[in-house]
Amino acid sequence: MTAPADNTPIAIITDAYLDAGLVSRGESLDGDLIVDGLRRLTDLVNLWQTQGLKLWLNVDTPVPLVAGTGTYTLAPGGSVDMTKPLRVVDGYYLDSNNIRRPLTPLSWNDYIRLSQVTSTGAINSYFVNKKQLELSVFFWLIPDATAATGTAHLLLQTQITNPISVTETMNFPVEWRIALRWGLADEICTGQPEAIMARCQQRAETYRDMLENWDVEDVATRITPDQRMGQQSSSFR
Repeated sequence: MTAPADNTPIAIITDAYLDAGLVSRGESLDGDLIVDGLRRLTDLVNLWQTQGLKLWLNVDTPVPLVAGTGTYTLAPGGSVDMTKPLRVVDGYYLDSNNIRRPLTPLSWNDYIRLSQVTSTGAINSYFVNKKQLELSVFFWLIPDATAATGTAHLLLQTQITNPISVTETMNFPVEWRIALRWGLADEICTGQPEAIMARCQQRAETYRDMLENWDVEDVATRITPDQRMGQQSSSFR
């Protein structure tokens, strides 16, 4: 069977079994190998989406505000009905005049040190509580009636859609195909001759490193000092 040269699970699985020396060129995969390959490929995708930036997964997501409500959930059936995102990358507030202002992310330490978590007013920051089945986002100050006329926007890293069919297009850009192919080959080559296992591991690591180094923003990132840290001592070196 000739593997199709496209970005589908069956193409990646077929190439991976060939690269790992588990099938010969022109040999068809049986159903069990395809099922096993798809399961392993899904595991690989779910892990790799947590590493690096994965810029194509970033989505600017509006969060409608309700006066007097500070906490909003991002999950199926949540305040924002969606698949649980992996993380909140950034945030801003958009007022009723379409004017933006950035929101400051809060860590657990920042959140715990807030003296009042029930105060209402203009929101200026957000705290993300990462739970198993949802992201819970607390806006501070809790929006009052005026703040609720605007919208909070969160830049979310969303989850990759796992394939259901082996013929659908993967939710990875085409340039990631070769990395996924050799990553899967590295996963399935256990028990093969040492030379094959070493080749699969080396190529999997090389191609993934190349793609992680490629998947970065084209514009330099500006670093702004956190004013909450105060002035550093002049004696600090």
